[in-house]
Amino acid sequence: MSTSETRIRRMARADLDRVIEIAQSLKEAPHWPLAAYQTALDENSEPRRVSLVAEDLETGVVVGFAVACMVAPQAELETIAVAAESQRRGVARRILAALAEELKRLRVREVMLEVRASNQSALALYRSTGFRETGRRPRYYIDPVEDAVLLSFGLE
Repeated sequence: MSTSETRIRRMARADLDRVIEIAQSLKEAPHWPLAAYQTALDENSEPRRVSLVAEDLETGVVVGFAVACMVAPQAELETIAVAAESQRRGVARRILAALAEELKRLRVREVMLEVRASNQSALALYRSTGFRETGRRPRYYIDPVEDAVLLSFGLE
């Protein structure tokens, strides 16, 4: 699949089974319960979230997703995941770019995130898209215990 064969759109309730399937299939992704995704889609929940999916145009299958929590003028990228068979094809970059545009429209000026120090592929992606390291949280993650790398990206 080329990147031109996917489109980024808002996540819908009908996407949740596939979104959870993708997350559960990746050891690096957070394994949220259904209720967490339902809250992410609730426009009345506080704080507000922006939830996007990448959909294969040919098959209509969701191949990736992201959820960001907004407390303007900042947002936190809570999760981003791409199905294993669709990785390394630009899907995550397209999701991040669409998310940045949506957050700018909502007056967010900075996106922050944390990632396991051992997750080199995620760190490479974030750094290549303009995120910069702002700090570390020692021993933040458990099972296994490791540091969280804090990153941020200015949207102005």
